[in-house]
Amino acid sequence: MALYTDEGGDAVLESLCPRLLFHLDPVSVSVMPGCGYEHQPFVSCLAGLYGCQWRRYQRARAQPGECCCSKVECGSFGLLILTFFLSFVFLYFWSEAQNDYNDFDWFNFGNLGFWFPWSLVLLAVAAALFTYIALLLVLAVCLLSEGQRLYLHWSHKTGIMVTLVFSVTATGILSDLWSKEWKTLQLSLQVTAPFLHVAAVSLMAVLSWPTALHFFRMNKKVRQVVVLALYLSVLFSLYLVPLGMYSPCIKEAGTLGPAPTLIGHRGAPMLAPENTLMSFEKAVESGGGGLETDVTISYDGVPFLMHDSTLRRTTNVAEVFPNRTQLDAAMFTWAEIQQLNAGSWFLLRDPFGTASSLSETDRSQAQNQSVPSLAQFLEVAAASGKLVLFDLRRPPYGHPYRRSYINTTLQVIQAHINSSQVLWLPSEDRALVSGLDPALQQTSGLKASIQELKDDGISRLNLHYSTMSQQQICKLQSVNISTNLYVISQPWLHALAWCAGARSVTTNSVHILSSINQPLFLMTPEEYTLMWILTDFVSAFLIFAIFTFHWWRERGLPFVSGSRHTNDNGPYSKFRTELSDVWSISSVNVRPDLRSSPSSPSGPHLPTITEE
Repeated sequence: MALYTDEGGDAVLESLCPRLLFHLDPVSVSVMPGCGYEHQPFVSCLAGLYGCQWRRYQRARAQPGECCCSKVECGSFGLLILTFFLSFVFLYFWSEAQNDYNDFDWFNFGNLGFWFPWSLVLLAVAAALFTYIALLLVLAVCLLSEGQRLYLHWSHKTGIMVTLVFSVTATGILSDLWSKEWKTLQLSLQVTAPFLHVAAVSLMAVLSWPTALHFFRMNKKVRQVVVLALYLSVLFSLYLVPLGMYSPCIKEAGTLGPAPTLIGHRGAPMLAPENTLMSFEKAVESGGGGLETDVTISYDGVPFLMHDSTLRRTTNVAEVFPNRTQLDAAMFTWAEIQQLNAGSWFLLRDPFGTASSLSETDRSQAQNQSVPSLAQFLEVAAASGKLVLFDLRRPPYGHPYRRSYINTTLQVIQAHINSSQVLWLPSEDRALVSGLDPALQQTSGLKASIQELKDDGISRLNLHYSTMSQQQICKLQSVNISTNLYVISQPWLHALAWCAGARSVTTNSVHILSSINQPLFLMTPEEYTLMWILTDFVSAFLIFAIFTFHWWRERGLPFVSGSRHTNDNGPYSKFRTELSDVWSISSVNVRPDLRSSPSSPSGPHLPTITEE
């Protein structure tokens, strides 16, 4: 089939395209001069991935005045949006909880009896499901931007329901078992909120295109009002969010204090088995300013290092004493404890995913670690001049040192280290301990009034990072009481503690945090205000421009392009043509003898269509 034309025939074609479309057979996509066309491969790909509508006849455009989809599909699209936000909330919640993944995995180990990296698996599943939902939403927005009616395939509807159930269930269970992580999420917003604000406003600017397109095509004022009111309410809410934002890292230049001292939590547990001499030596080598541990008294009165109440998690007690795996660690003699291996579990379970990065020498050393005594630990700290912080477990009933465990521990301290290096954390008999050894730095793990802390001679508070408060830390500093926050292993939490004025932090990642020279996030109020205003202004300008463009386009208003006045029948007609209604033409030409003649009494002739 061919249509003949000569120079100047494009103008005729432009006015004839709508009529020709009814006489031509549909073939694959090509461009007709002067006519709009559907981006066939692009739209086919979108519709195929979203609703399995790979062929053109399977889909339809939303005509002016029509809704973009049926009631069922509107419900599916609304459910998709809801699932997107809920899955994003859970993914953000769980990714920001990464600081405590180790605690979560060991919690499951204690309940299930075997080791598995549940935290990472949960993160991977949440990320995969969110990515899937986000891609579906992108496809839907692109289809709406192309003016297509939405149809979601049933398999995607099933996937949306699975993601929704997973997100709600996982959030509910973790909120019940681990409610303090919501406090972690709130703290994370003090670092991420400025960037989330930029991302959210940018997303609203992108969504303004399909919103404006369908807003101006609606023929019912009620729908228009609802759509515009919903869009603008979300937009203006985002514009005002920064008014309620607070972060200790938004501060005047020159007011940032020194970086907090890093205290190795059970040494350097990412580089060596926790609570072993190798772990503490690694913490010292990595630049730690202090060492933290947990002390238990053996049945024959030797203080040794052990965090758990049993030996099951961090030793091979199941192999050496298979009938005593559930026995309290304090009920073993020091000779029995020395028979245990305290390093092989680290290489086997790899709790932080770092064992594979160790050198052969380090792996061999880790494999042969034993449970150290308090005396051995203090010697490492004394030789390196590091602070010491430890918790002291009282032996169980029936233990011969249940009443004298504090005196026994004090004797070891006074024999192996300068008492001024020790942050004494146990609260029992604090007055007696202070009288026996006044050089100890009395440290409390409980919040109390300033007067109570001063009466007890407290010089430092040891608090969980979730209780972080710049106002409280500054208030305590004014009366010479410093603050240590535990356990902080992520750079963003370290940045918050630094900006808030914490004196020290207990961490699993001394080797990482020691290399940080300034907070991960730090901004002056002026810089943040400028960032906020520019974001809102630029987005508002773009959104206004997009709405203006669609208003002008849908009404076919004339405009000036160069020196030529154009309208609906001119070059802009390619925007006005219904994209999905234009079929391709293999080749077109208009025969010169059929062009309209000025002398023709009947006016311009229609071009003749001939078959080749």
